[in-house]
Amino acid sequence: MTRLFFILSFLFCCCVSKAQDSTVVPIDPPKISTIKYTEKDIQVDSRKVTVKHFDKNFKKKYTDPEFIYEYKAPEKNWWDHFKHWLANLFAKLFNFKSVKTSLDFVVILFRVIMVLVVVALIYFIAKALTKQEGRWIFGKNANKKAIFYSDAEKNIHLLDFEKLIKESIEAGEKRVAVRYYYLWLLKVMAQSNYIEWDIEKTNSDYLYELQQPVHKEEFMYLSYLYNYIWYGEFEIDDIVFRKTENRFKNALKMFGNG
Repeated sequence: MTRLFFILSFLFCCCVSKAQDSTVVPIDPPKISTIKYTEKDIQVDSRKVTVKHFDKNFKKKYTDPEFIYEYKAPEKNWWDHFKHWLANLFAKLFNFKSVKTSLDFVVILFRVIMVLVVVALIYFIAKALTKQEGRWIFGKNANKKAIFYSDAEKNIHLLDFEKLIKESIEAGEKRVAVRYYYLWLLKVMAQSNYIEWDIEKTNSDYLYELQQPVHKEEFMYLSYLYNYIWYGEFEIDDIVFRKTENRFKNALKMFGNG
């Protein structure tokens, strides 16, 4: 039995040593043949290289929000501080849930106020134009100072100017009286064939029709008085009115005598 054990042990040791010999790695690696290159194998890039430069202000092209990677909160100006102050005040007065809710209320309030201001401006402008429509169309600053007229004055030959002037003076309407004096003068000038009356004509048109220098000078001055008093839209005192009235009466006599 001892002999058999010895034989089996010997055979086992032989198998182990043989297995170890079969797995031994060779010391020297396999040799690879050396690859040699010559100058003919080198390829030279002969293409022309174009040098490009950045524009001086190229950074300005990249200021859009898409190119901003670090967001910075904008600095608050006085208007922003005022809105936040007002929002905090309203938040305390009306017990808003948050400052943001109060700030939204302030923004809406300012928009409503702005709309009301614009509507008020439009109203006052329209009222002023409606009140002064005669001056707006035939004002003293117009290129041609046209004669102001109403439906009753479309035919001055049918009007009794002496009666109209007397009624205007009694009512304290001196400006209206001057207006009737001027229209009366046009009526007399037309009857004496100095001008041809036409409701569409202007003062300049009538001045051009006059032939005598003395007539031109007198009519030019009376036209100035009329425009100054009527389109000026201010009240005149008795002294100015009497001087103006006397000047018109003298002109009526001059043009009425032919």
